[in-house]
Amino acid sequence: MKKILLISFAFILLGFHSKSQSVVWPAGSIKELTPEWTGERTSDGRPKVSDQLLERLKALSMEEVWGSLRRSGYESQFENFASTYENGWEILHPENVMTGRVVTAQFTPLREDFNNYVQKQAEKEGTKTPVTNYAPIIKLMDGDVYVADSYGKMVEGTLIGDNLGNAIYKAGKRGIIFNGSVRDVEGLSQIEGFNGWVRGSDPSAIKQMMIASINGPIRIGRVTVLPGDVVLAKTTGVAFIPPHLVQGVVISGEYTALRDEFNRFCMRTNKYQYVNEAFVVDDDVFEKDFKQWIDQYPNLPMPKKELTDFIKEREEKGAARGAN
Repeated sequence: MKKILLISFAFILLGFHSKSQSVVWPAGSIKELTPEWTGERTSDGRPKVSDQLLERLKALSMEEVWGSLRRSGYESQFENFASTYENGWEILHPENVMTGRVVTAQFTPLREDFNNYVQKQAEKEGTKTPVTNYAPIIKLMDGDVYVADSYGKMVEGTLIGDNLGNAIYKAGKRGIIFNGSVRDVEGLSQIEGFNGWVRGSDPSAIKQMMIASINGPIRIGRVTVLPGDVVLAKTTGVAFIPPHLVQGVVISGEYTALRDEFNRFCMRTNKYQYVNEAFVVDDDVFEKDFKQWIDQYPNLPMPKKELTDFIKEREEKGAARGAN
């Protein structure tokens, strides 16, 4: 009887704990959140898109990425905050492109009773220090970008200064994307390799703010961002790519770039007559010439087999649409 009571009590505790809201999302929950990813994962459960794909992504235009995501049904993955009523991104080093795997953090205005819950819950989860603006930084791994929603707060909304900036770069070798502000911009700008997309800066220190969650879903403008998303950050804005779509986005964008370059080659060399924004040539001839041009192309951005398989799949889909 005593044994049965102990087992029953254990199940009650387990049920109570499973109903508590996690501060740091556990690996199991992140896996459930990202079931379409079937590849490698980080130790905290986030999808781990390869460094090679992150590097190849840098060469793509935002339009190529945006177009590919829309075709896959993801129409709200880009944000630049450029409108009549909002300031756009302030970029520390606009000449540099940044890609990386996302670690998320949700900040809210400080509410003492909620913050007390957060601190107690975080301690249960194994966080040994108070959960502050430093907490997401200790979750960063090589290749990670720290992405935070701090609800656009400027004065006393500065999530980091140059000291934490150095800690971020040491851990992730990337930078930050904040829907909010930073301080010590001069110092941050001097961290070699570090970059940031922020809404603004202020000399004040962070005040009357708290963390609600780490590595859970957040909102950056019109984008819902999940932990493990891949970000492409350029002067035109930022795009958050679901990890299971990254490879397709990259090869599709690289293929489109090759088509555009071949078109420019044809115009430059007068290979075909060009009338009304179109080449006067049969489609079959154009495709044959394009493939021959590819065969002679130096330093393709992707493995040749990957390109061949992509073209074959593309042609098969086109033939199926034609048959229908």
